[in-house]
Amino acid sequence: MPTTLAELRDLSGTELTGDAGCLIAGVATLQTAGPGDISFLANRRYFRYLQNTNASAVVVKREDAPHCPVNALIADDPYLAFVRILRFFHPVESFLPGIDPTAEISHSARIASSAHIGAHVFIGDDVTIADRVFVGPGSVIDHRVTIGAGTRLTANVTLCRGVTLGKNGILHPGVVIGADGFGIVKDRDHWLKIPQVGSVIIGDDVEIGANTTIDRGALSDTVIENGVKIDNQVQIGHNAFIGANTAIAGCVAVAGSVTIGRNCMIGGLSAISGHIEIADNVVINGMSGITNSIKQPGQYGSATPAMEVASWRKNIVRLKHLDEIARRLNRLEDLVDNNKSR
Repeated sequence: MPTTLAELRDLSGTELTGDAGCLIAGVATLQTAGPGDISFLANRRYFRYLQNTNASAVVVKREDAPHCPVNALIADDPYLAFVRILRFFHPVESFLPGIDPTAEISHSARIASSAHIGAHVFIGDDVTIADRVFVGPGSVIDHRVTIGAGTRLTANVTLCRGVTLGKNGILHPGVVIGADGFGIVKDRDHWLKIPQVGSVIIGDDVEIGANTTIDRGALSDTVIENGVKIDNQVQIGHNAFIGANTAIAGCVAVAGSVTIGRNCMIGGLSAISGHIEIADNVVINGMSGITNSIKQPGQYGSATPAMEVASWRKNIVRLKHLDEIARRLNRLEDLVDNNKSR
């Protein structure tokens, strides 16, 4: 439903220049926007599209407002302001409460009357499902699972025995919570499985991306605190602890018994070795390998940026001789020091 630019100003906490009565009906990028759309400019790489945009309004920083050819909403953080507007135009879809007749539900399960249970869902013994929970089709809720109010399991989500989910969470398709961790011990010539008797505790307002897996604890629980955001295809090992409001990008692997602090950001394809600790407010660049604890806040990285193949081959050859070069340099420094002392 169209709304005025003045109303969008108020809900986004921005300053308006232009026609307050301009009607906005949708959102789009600078390149694809048309009349009735609002867009945003947060990254200078896209500044070149501002002059020729067909949007009716654009959310910009104050320094970019003079270059905006249409109505503008001025914000310190244009992306954040735009997200508030985007959420206005695309609110969370509502659903009707009820239980699909194809669902298989234990008689001991406790399900709020305002919950929705989709087609072909399995719900085991002593499960508790609170108000306004949405359980999408094909999901499996094993015995003794607890799901907090307002949480959504979109489709084909598996919650293994004893898992606890907090309030207002979102679990995307294919998520598996509480499968056995990778616990094995060598017994002479074969591997012996270690029973995984802990579970997984997930806090409020946690979002978990498609096909992400979070293993149950071996003895104590794996814990994901409030406000954590996890991208698609992330693996979190047994007994890991993820602090509140940490964000983990796609394809990250977190080994067992890792502690990650609060307000951290972990870049995609990073790998974190087991039994280490990462402090609060740490940023890890994508494709980093973390093998030792990080005890101080800051930004860390270890990946090698891409380069032309010819240069990469030369550098790899030189890298093989790095130790030899270091020894030769030490000898030269010793010779220089000896000559100075004569």
